[in-house]
Amino acid sequence: MNRTESVKYPIGIQSFAKLRENNYLYVDKTKYVYKLISNQSYYFLSRPRRFGKSLLLSTIEAYYQGRRELFKGLAIESLTDKWEPHPVLHLDLNNREYKDETSLIAELNANLEHWEIIYGDEKKDRAPEERFAYIIRRACEKTGRKVVILIDEYDKPLLNTIHRPELADVYRSQLKAFYSNMKTMDAYIEMAMLTGVARFSKVSIFSDLNNLWDISFSEKFSAICGITSEELSHYFQDGIGELSKIMQCSKGDILKQLRKKYDGYHFSQHSPDIFNPFSIVNAFADMRMGDFWFDSGTPTFLFHLLECGNLPFRKIAPSVISRRYLESAGLLSSDPMPAFYQSGYLTIKNYDPDFQEYILDYPNEEVKFGFLEYLLRHVVPEVESRRGFSIPDFVRDVRSGKIESFMRRMESLVADVPYSEKGSAESHFQNLVYLLFTLMGHYTRMEDRTSDGRIDLQVETSGYIYIFEFKIDSTSRAAMEQIRDKKYWLRDTLSGKEIYLIGVNFDTSTRRLSEPVIERP
Repeated sequence: MNRTESVKYPIGIQSFAKLRENNYLYVDKTKYVYKLISNQSYYFLSRPRRFGKSLLLSTIEAYYQGRRELFKGLAIESLTDKWEPHPVLHLDLNNREYKDETSLIAELNANLEHWEIIYGDEKKDRAPEERFAYIIRRACEKTGRKVVILIDEYDKPLLNTIHRPELADVYRSQLKAFYSNMKTMDAYIEMAMLTGVARFSKVSIFSDLNNLWDISFSEKFSAICGITSEELSHYFQDGIGELSKIMQCSKGDILKQLRKKYDGYHFSQHSPDIFNPFSIVNAFADMRMGDFWFDSGTPTFLFHLLECGNLPFRKIAPSVISRRYLESAGLLSSDPMPAFYQSGYLTIKNYDPDFQEYILDYPNEEVKFGFLEYLLRHVVPEVESRRGFSIPDFVRDVRSGKIESFMRRMESLVADVPYSEKGSAESHFQNLVYLLFTLMGHYTRMEDRTSDGRIDLQVETSGYIYIFEFKIDSTSRAAMEQIRDKKYWLRDTLSGKEIYLIGVNFDTSTRRLSEPVIERP
């Protein structure tokens, strides 16, 4: 039996019923569904895109439809005997681009009209929020059971208009009125859940919904989406075995590579390691380790936030942020760090209980190097077509000791940077150097000690060690003199590798590198 016949990986499938009826692989999350339904509460869950939120809501919907046959053999089957069907109002706002003032109303109307066919259209000429309230009440009265409300990607209209504040204001007003029914119609509601990427706490979307339980940082629900190490070993053991044969390495090595590439997410103080589910499923379906999650979407709005805040790229990660601020900040905060976390480009790596601070960093190599390459292409558009520059060529020169060659590549790249009015030449140069050498860290060993006033940068390959000192509006000779004065190379003299000292100066008036000074210890 071949692989596609033995294991069916659910690429792009967000319907729990379709997944179960067609025998696709399913990582059992129904113990969390049981926790949700047991409280009969109102929930909000924030997770990055393509992290399983839609499948979670579809699973909850199937439970409340009383479709017990779909849950055969799953954890929830032994946890409850209650399988009574309820009317379910499932609204997915991920279906439109929301380009004008009519888009959101059109999407709401499409769903309202569908529900009105079932429960009555006596209020069809009223405003969307009035029609929604009527449908909730009528659904409860008609079926004799309370209503379940599931809203997927509740924030999509706002995310799509983050650069169009006037249209975003219109959408906020419409959504606030619509969502407020989940409080005013409480007597008719069994359970409600909203999911999205971000919490818009600072723009009044939730000001009327103080009955929402935000489980985004809850320890009990930290693994409700995504794949834990235990789940990876249990559900993907066949795929791990096959991938180890294809890549000609042990299963242990495959697990190590998967952890480096896709693991590392944490959604609470004591969260287990969480693998990106979209990348994991695609990796086993394709039997290769590609950048699946990063390539599925572009973080354009994050770059916009960086530009607006003029934040140096080296300050993105690691970074420290207070627990209270991270857990309450909205996506439209002037500080881009909450947006980086909520969208999945940064994650919790540690927690300081004394000061109640989170330490944020890139979750894994897929995100880190994918995002930095994306930033490099924004700093230098069409970077790989500019004078033949490419990161692989740059790294090959570094590995082989071709110092003059990789310095010429660096000089040509700096010369091609299209400086804007939003940042100084100095900040552009610092961002470019950071991106260039951090991306090299994908292939070489990097040390960056700027924070404590020591070596600006040290690059180590199998045969060479390069020690850099960068100056701005000074001289390359002054940079070399600092290396000599501080004797930065001493600790590496017994390494057996060739050591090169490189002093570099950037002239902000000409926006060019001065002739570098290259010496041996």
